[in-house]
Formats: sequence, C-alpha cells, structure tokens
Amino acid sequence: MNAENTPAAEPAEPAEKAPTGRIVLLTTSHRVAPGLLSWQAWQLLHSADEVLCADAAHPQLPYLREAGIAVTEAAPTARELVDACADGGRTLVVLTTAEGDRRLTDGLATLAGSGRVAMPDLELLPASYDLPGARLLDLVQVMDRIRRECPWSSRQTHKGLAKYAIEEAYELVEAIEDGDRDELREELGDVLLQVVFHARIAEEASGEEGEEPFSIDDVAGGIVEKLIHRHPHVFGDDTALTPEDVKEHWQRTKAVEKQRESVTDGVPLTQPGLALAAKLGSRVRTAGLDVPAPLGEGIGYDLLTLALRAEADGTDPEAALRAAARTYRDAIRAAEGLTAQ
Repeated sequence: MNAENTPAAEPAEPAEKAPTGRIVLLTTSHRVAPGLLSWQAWQLLHSADEVLCADAAHPQLPYLREAGIAVTEAAPTARELVDACADGGRTLVVLTTAEGDRRLTDGLATLAGSGRVAMPDLELLPASYDLPGARLLDLVQVMDRIRRECPWSSRQTHKGLAKYAIEEAYELVEAIEDGDRDELREELGDVLLQVVFHARIAEEASGEEGEEPFSIDDVAGGIVEKLIHRHPHVFGDDTALTPEDVKEHWQRTKAVEKQRESVTDGVPLTQPGLALAAKLGSRVRTAGLDVPAPLGEGIGYDLLTLALRAEADGTDPEAALRAAARTYRDAIRAAEGLTAQ
C-alpha cells in the first residue's frame, strides 16, 4: 500500500496519571486534653508511612510517641511533600493545630492548580474538635501571661480594677440600648475580661487575713451549682409555668441560701438611686408585702414614688430616664446647630 494513501494515525491521548500517594493534614485543638483524638485519627496515625510535625512543642507529641508513633520534627514545603509521595504511593500525615498550616495549604493549592504536577490525594482530617466555650481557655491562658509579664497588669488589685467593672457594665448597657450588635459583642468581651482578671488576681491570695485563693474554675463551678439549684423546674421535679413563678422561687431560694432576715438584704445601696428604688420595690412586690412609699418632702421622695410606680408598671426607671436624657441631649445639640447623635 502506498504510504501516501495511508491515513495518518491520530496522536494518542496522554494517559491520565493516577494519583501518587496521599497527604493528610491532621488538625488538632489545644483546647481539649492532649491525647483525646478521634478513632479515625488514631487509625490514620498508626497506618501512615510517616508523620511530620513542624512544632517541637506540639502538645500531642508526647502522647503520640507513648502510643508508639514515630514523629519526624520537620517543616517540609508543599513540593517536598508531593515529591516524597511520588515513589510508591506513600501516605504522609502532617500534624498541625486547629487553624491548620496556611503555608502548606497555599503551596499545595498552587501546585495542584498548575496542571504540571502529578498530585497525590489531599485530605484535611480534624482529629479533635473544640467544644462550645473552648475559646475561654485561650482567654485564661492569655490572662495568665499578661498577669506575669505586663508591668501594668501585674500590679493591679481588686480595688484598683473595681471602677473598670462599673465602666464596662455601663458601656455594655449602652450597646444594648443602641442596638449595636458589633459593639455588644465587644463590650461583652470587656465585661468577661473583668471577671477573668479578678479571678486571676484571686489565685495569688496568700491566705493571710482570711484571703483564701480561688480560680476562674472556682468561679465557674460556683455559678453552675447556683444555677442548677435555683432552677429546679429545669434540673429537678419542680414546675414553673410563668416568669413570675421562676422569680418567686429564685428569691425564696436566695433567702434560704444566704439566711436573709429581710427581703432588702443583699440589695446594694451604692447602685444608682432610681435602680435602687426600683429594686426595693421589686423585692416588696415579689414578697407580697404592702409597703407604701414613705411620705416626705423634697425631690428625693418624689423620685422614689415615680421609681416605684415605674417598677410596678414593668418599666425600668433608669432606662426610661436615660432614654429621656438622650432625647434632651439631642435637643441641646439641635439648639447648638449640631446633628443628633
């Protein structure tokens, strides 16, 4: 047959290369007890050809070695990992934190997107998860370090910090009344910081003059016990059908716990006047007592009567006065030729 009449053979399609090996990024959280990994993670660690970790102080390392898993302390590049998988389909596990390893993931993504590299199978396997509230552990650790190393924080006392607790509480209330959720989240953090800060200072009590040390765990444990005890309709067999039932039981339980003689016991007299008057009125009403406002002359008695009336009507007199004061502030700014805030 004439070669000129022979149909030309079409070029063969390049054979698609099978994946070469497997790279698994194993993420772990430092916010759970070290060694608490999923069964899937343990299986992978035992079967892997090599386990690598860039952090020599990774909290999981002692437990992996105790389980007989050899860990290579190294920080390979993405290209080095891919090349290490090319000969024989090896499985490499890279141990990272819960945040992963951005350098490796970006590098692997670049290689895979180039289309010029035979990539191994890539997997991300969470070996342990954060429970709700786990980030509070970070706050405790950060506070510990600040208390040790910061020249200002290390010298603070409960009395010295007291004013900040009041300021942060007011700023939280302002964020709530403004309806600013971003500000609300930030102010809640500031209030939480005050709690953690005071608890950290309390850990250092020497035991002198009756000052026994306690920690943030003692604070949390105490409020958990209190909440459970004061919510028998949730954690026990009692029944509460209305918010009023809950409030009445709460006040009754507090009186028994603190062995109070009067419904006024435990009401802080240093709080703002309108709030104080409303709190006393609430205690009287909840206890079913009939105690009319005392008669007297002067603006103080007038304000007391108004505060008691507001509380009885379900109005917070402090919040109502603040709202009215804000309106007055806007009127002042308008008179000054300024815009309202």
